[in-house]
Amino acid sequence: MAFVRRKGNAYYLVHNVRRGGKVQQLHLARLGDRARITDQVVREVSKKHPFVELNWRALREQWNNQVDLADPRSPAVQKLVHSLRSLNMDLADLYPPVLRLSESPAVANELLVQLRLLNSTIQVKLDQFRSRNDLKRIPGVAGALGVARRRS
Repeated sequence: MAFVRRKGNAYYLVHNVRRGGKVQQLHLARLGDRARITDQVVREVSKKHPFVELNWRALREQWNNQVDLADPRSPAVQKLVHSLRSLNMDLADLYPPVLRLSESPAVANELLVQLRLLNSTIQVKLDQFRSRNDLKRIPGVAGALGVARRRS
C-alpha cells in the first residue's frame, strides 16, 4: 500500500515492502513541497517501479485537493498568501506598453494567454466561495496590504 509521507519540507510517495522478514520503505517519488500527484508523477513511478500496483485515483483524491486553510500560521497557508501577494505585485508592475515593446510577439501572446487563464481560474474560485456563501460571512477581509472588499 502506497502512502504520502512528509520529511522536512517535502512530501514523498512511499510504499512498504517486505524483504527478508523486515519491512522497508521504498521511496517512489518526491512530490515536492505540496503533496500533488500529477500525470508526470504517475508516468515516472509506473516506469521506474512497474511491479508496484497503486490505486492512483484514491491517492489523487486524497492528496491533490488537500490544503489545510484552517490554521493561518500553517506553512501551506503562509506560502499560499505569500505567492498570491507576490503575484499581485508582479501583475501590478506589468503594463501593456511593456508587452508591445517585447521583441518576441510569442512572449507577449503567452503572457496574455496566461493572464486570461488566471482570470478564469480566479472567477471560478470566487464563484465556488460565493456559492457556499463564504464570501457573505466576510464583508471585508483584512490583510497585511489592506482591506479587500467585494465589488457590487
